[in-house]
Amino acid sequence: VQLQASGGGSVQPGGSLRLSCVASGRTLDYYTVAWFRQAPGKEREGVSSMSSSDENTYYSPSVKGRFAMSRDVAKNTVYLQMNSLKPEDTAVYYCNQYRPDGTYVWNWGQGTQVTVSS
Repeated sequence: VQLQASGGGSVQPGGSLRLSCVASGRTLDYYTVAWFRQAPGKEREGVSSMSSSDENTYYSPSVKGRFAMSRDVAKNTVYLQMNSLKPEDTAVYYCNQYRPDGTYVWNWGQGTQVTVSS
């Protein structure tokens, strides 16, 4: 079982995309879920996260105010709405969950490519 990210694509600067992360079963109820991204030649970085208990969200300073994370309990899906996209947002985006000790729950999936270019 792993989380599957989808919804990436190519957009112009200032555009929007909505990424989806579908979980098998009710795993989203148990662990914090987070979005990550990895740009070419760079390390994977955290973008946003949502706690399983109260759905509090966190955003990295680079995306705060532009990205919004949400959750559809019935669909076992979390979303990342990305607005006002910038070229520096170009990366492969992944979702995963982590335990309270910081260890990741799932193996990394293939992610979804987001390209922001004019």
